[in-house]
Amino acid sequence: MRAGVYTAYGPPEIVQIKDVARPVPKENEVLIKVHATTVNRTDCGFRSAEYFIVRFFSGLFRPKQPILGNEFAGEVTEIGKEVTAFKPGDRVFGYNDSQFGAHAEYMVMAENDAIAPMPPAMTYEEAAPISEGGHYALCDIRAAKIRKGQAVLINGATGAIGSAAVQLVKHLGASVTAVCDTKNLALVKSLGADVVIDYTKEDFTKISQLFDVVFDAVGKSSFGKCKPLLKKGGIYMSTELGYLSQNPFLALVTPFVGSKKVLFPLPTISQADVLYLKKLVETGQYKPVIDRRYPLAQIVDAYRYVETGQKVGNVVIRVNCH
Repeated sequence: MRAGVYTAYGPPEIVQIKDVARPVPKENEVLIKVHATTVNRTDCGFRSAEYFIVRFFSGLFRPKQPILGNEFAGEVTEIGKEVTAFKPGDRVFGYNDSQFGAHAEYMVMAENDAIAPMPPAMTYEEAAPISEGGHYALCDIRAAKIRKGQAVLINGATGAIGSAAVQLVKHLGASVTAVCDTKNLALVKSLGADVVIDYTKEDFTKISQLFDVVFDAVGKSSFGKCKPLLKKGGIYMSTELGYLSQNPFLALVTPFVGSKKVLFPLPTISQADVLYLKKLVETGQYKPVIDRRYPLAQIVDAYRYVETGQKVGNVVIRVNCH
């Protein structure tokens, strides 16, 4: 099978399309013919190992798993003898950031991992980007216990995480003030944002409104800058470690100092989470935004584009199986 393979950490060009052996499912696993996947911030972070901490998960000196790709949509083609939840021919989607493997024509997943039947009305390319941004946003939303009636500001509302967060927060009944650039104002409004701030014309940290939660979905601000925006008891969250990796430290300290705190939850995902996101998709309350589509052969170009920091929503990879 063809796969995007990387055998060392480095820039996008480190990834090469190669022929590798097709994986064989274990007794509790399903073999999935991958029709679509994505290139996202998680893939980029593991490929570059820019944050050294990544190496403790993926390999200190070189990658232990040479095929990246964490979210996918595809068709079950083979099942292990203990599998009861899926059968050959099932259309499935999901997320795997422990073994990765979706940047390939075939991958394996345990039947109890973060995998579920696809929403029936969706194409593979539409279903592939449901879970990465969605589960990151969901993790932070749950950690902050966002609820109906609260006021939430989301910085970076056009990324995979930010665009999912706008929709998920609105689903919970909170009001959303979203921050993006001029060209995406209409898009973010269409996702459900009550107020949209154009950061090219206005510094959102200088506005007078106060919020229960400030969610920095691109990690380009800081607790110090956003603290004046928070109500008493307010919460700041970021998807990045922050300057000098301050956010995990602040998450430990701020609950005991002052009336405003930082949360830095470690993301997790379960099959129940995937099923929850699927339900929201099916009821029209969540739809992943797709920016561009690339064939697997152009995965390096996809990586380059994602790393410009300019993508809107998700970058989908078409995987042409033979």
